Amino acid sequence: MADNPLTGVFGRDMAVDLGTANTLVYVQGRGIVLNEPSVVAVNMKDNRPVAVGIEAKRMMGRTPGHIKAIRPLRDGVIADFDICEKMLAYFIRRVHGTRRFSKPRIVIAVPSGITGVEQRAVQDAAESAGARKPAYIIEEPMAAAIGVGLPVHEPTGNMVVDIGGGTTEVAVISLGGIVTSQSVRVGGDELDASIIQFVKKEYSLALGERTAEEIKMALGSACPLEEEMHAEVRGRDLVSGLPKTIVTTTEEIRAAIEEPVSSIIDAVKVTLDQTPPELAADIMEQGMVLTGGGALLHGLDVRLATETGMPIIVADNPLHSVAIGSGRCLEDIDVLKSVLMSSTR
Repeated sequence: MADNPLTGVFGRDMAVDLGTANTLVYVQGRGIVLNEPSVVAVNMKDNRPVAVGIEAKRMMGRTPGHIKAIRPLRDGVIADFDICEKMLAYFIRRVHGTRRFSKPRIVIAVPSGITGVEQRAVQDAAESAGARKPAYIIEEPMAAAIGVGLPVHEPTGNMVVDIGGGTTEVAVISLGGIVTSQSVRVGGDELDASIIQFVKKEYSLALGERTAEEIKMALGSACPLEEEMHAEVRGRDLVSGLPKTIVTTTEEIRAAIEEPVSSIIDAVKVTLDQTPPELAADIMEQGMVLTGGGALLHGLDVRLATETGMPIIVADNPLHSVAIGSGRCLEDIDVLKSVLMSSTR
């Protein structure tokens, strides 16, 4: 492999944002060194991975019968343990090279609604992939809050809304702990699925996941835009079976994704309803912070501000907030250890 940007990071501890859509790796002293799709292409004849990350994502919807592009995480949790372990092992090798005895200490970010069984599955996958025991776990909203620089250890209310690929995490944090939170299994994937269903129903056109994601990024919005747009969409006609091109608009796509967007807004409202009055007053003054890929949906901040009456701040680097926060825990592990969950086994 030519000019590997990851050389020189041997023996260093790492933080992993194990996301449904993308996995980010933060290395101590270096920052984020890897950001790749959470996809593994597997040869079904011998169950051997043939590509991981960007290469595997390029293969989605384009593979022959014996190769399958698998996303080992669904809704923020492990859906395929063996494939997830292989993916983690690959990313650890990418960062640490081929040194056999390099067992890095690892902090992994997971959704706050994760069950004890799911938490152990994440820890087992990391430890089997080569991490030092115990693997530490941090809840995503806490990591996101640390990543955007909120004063999580102070006695003030900090609210973060982290919209990822598989889950939306809403949490109010004070004195280094989560006071109240909501974790709903609605995120970017749900928006993509809604677009696929809409185009299928309205135009009898079959779309792939990648195309739906591109439409969401180009035309997706949560409230009316000053200038509505349109774009051509190519797919397979379900009637004739032949390739077909249609034109869709931002209004149509907004209507298509309204249900999952409403679910995200409802989660925010429920969390605010459960927030103690003093902390709610702090949030009213400071605002709530949007992070995660979903924070980039056009007009979502305006829609949330309208529906909640709260000031909304979109994080400077929403896609990296969780990985940066997990990494800061690694850098200051003695100070921030209280926000981590180690293995209870």
